Amino acid sequence: MFNLEAHNFENLRTLGLNFTQLRPALAALDWSGGARLCRLTEVHRDSFGLQSADAPPQQARALPALTQSLHAAGENLSVGDWVLVRQNDFGESWIHARAAPVNSLSRRDPEGRRQALVSNVDLAVLVMGLDRDFKLARLDRYLVLTHSAGVPALIVLSKADLCPDVAARVAEVRAHLSRSHGGVLDILAVDGSAASTRSMLQPWLGLGQTLVLLGSSGAGKSTLTNTLCQAPLQAVGSVRADDSRGRHTTTGRSLKRCLGGACIIDTPGLRSLALDGDVASLKLAFDDVSELASGCKFRNCAHQGEPGCAVQGTLSPARLKSFQKLQREAARDQMSYLDKREQLAVRKIWGRIGNAAVRAKRGS
Repeated sequence: MFNLEAHNFENLRTLGLNFTQLRPALAALDWSGGARLCRLTEVHRDSFGLQSADAPPQQARALPALTQSLHAAGENLSVGDWVLVRQNDFGESWIHARAAPVNSLSRRDPEGRRQALVSNVDLAVLVMGLDRDFKLARLDRYLVLTHSAGVPALIVLSKADLCPDVAARVAEVRAHLSRSHGGVLDILAVDGSAASTRSMLQPWLGLGQTLVLLGSSGAGKSTLTNTLCQAPLQAVGSVRADDSRGRHTTTGRSLKRCLGGACIIDTPGLRSLALDGDVASLKLAFDDVSELASGCKFRNCAHQGEPGCAVQGTLSPARLKSFQKLQREAARDQMSYLDKREQLAVRKIWGRIGNAAVRAKRGS
């Protein structure tokens, strides 16, 4: 039987291994046949990038049995996973098993299936540009994502060198989240290409830490990665002048190591972020709404003009609007196929009534 205590995992801390947290998952694996523990650093179409403590980066494929078992459980291999790798007689590396992740940030794909984005992270750095990328509703969506996974968040407002009033923008974010206790550690405004940025984020860059950068395309995630790693590891590009959106220079998630010891997972901008959660988990993420709602006159108050509402007028209108929009999305995702058909039919009826009213008003 493989003795975990006799194995030296200390050298894997440079890859972000937290042995205390992961020990139960590692103990459940089959370590026979010369299996080695590696961290998954890249996901390609038919192969995976891996890194171990005592060997150069390598490529491996996953055993079909592993892929099928994960698919049956609604899961998939993702950057940040810890996996066992063995070599066959031809010297090819194959992933035999995955250690159950401590946490996983996931979304729903267009077919409604769960898709893990990254796993085993200690901090989510939510990057939002202080240009036209600045949108509080998108920030709320990312905070629901991180809160649902139990991952603390650090909000980084990038491109501070391009903003005429940085203090006002930071104050706007603080006011937006002033009543929330949803795991936001701090709000920082930075110039992503400046060396001073490393000093500002230094408390979260210690040995064994894994950070994931999340944000829209063009927000400055790759620039921040290069600055924190002190090397041009990620390609960067310009943004469109009309809306400050990027051109998806980063096309895949990848794990990089900082000189200070932390690991950083850079991610491409997500064109859509369908949240993987229900109404109950959404309310936990919007704890400020739930806390204020306890003082509403009516138990089923929708916070849309009802008398005695304790939420409207107290919470930021933008924050409340985000909550109501995400609540509708979560409720719709929980509906059955027949319920969705019925809802669509009702919308079509009301649409026809509205069109008829407009035509009658115009006298046509």
